[in-house]
Amino acid sequence: MDILVIDIGGTNLKILRSGEETRRKVKSGSHLSAEVMVDSVTVACEDWTWDRVSIGYPSPVVGGRPLLNPTNLGGGWVGFDFEAAFGCPVRVMNDAAMQALGSYHGGRMLFLGLGTGLGSAMIEDGQIEPLELGHMPFRKHCFEHYTGKAGLKRQGFDIWRDTVFEVVNQFVDAIDPDYVVLGGGNVKKLDDLPERCERGGNSKAFIGGFRMWEDEA
Repeated sequence: MDILVIDIGGTNLKILRSGEETRRKVKSGSHLSAEVMVDSVTVACEDWTWDRVSIGYPSPVVGGRPLLNPTNLGGGWVGFDFEAAFGCPVRVMNDAAMQALGSYHGGRMLFLGLGTGLGSAMIEDGQIEPLELGHMPFRKHCFEHYTGKAGLKRQGFDIWRDTVFEVVNQFVDAIDPDYVVLGGGNVKKLDDLPERCERGGNSKAFIGGFRMWEDEA
């Protein structure tokens, strides 16, 4: 299979096809509707062919379909027919869950994605469960208000880093995973990680997108 993986972020679409080494990027943002996403990917990858598409979607996904429109993007995602638009089978997974799937190597793993917001997922014995920990109440707002991209800009790096450590330790105490993978674009800003943590990265999302089709391999 030639699988095209699309990781939809609040700043960029990141795209990679199986067998390729270099990912492609397209700017996202508030203008990006589902239809614009498909058109943008088609143009950016006009010299690639594919017969399966995996989409990492930055909002809840139920039954392989977006439940809500993303906060930081345009509309038209809920109910959109991705298979008709791409002309092939498409699987959609929450973006944090897709990156978690690509990071997993056994046991009980908690994934936290330090990006535009705070993505989260849990995998236990190969079974993946997307979470929405970032939207849970924390201090006067919610976790991702302090740990996301806007929180980093607002607080400055030192306070943001200390907050990330505090939040990770709270989740570890509550969930008791075997290990935590810290992924997302901002993990690279951390020289050291909290205990029980290992470094992930956005490239793991592509591995997860390829793994989404392993049942057909």
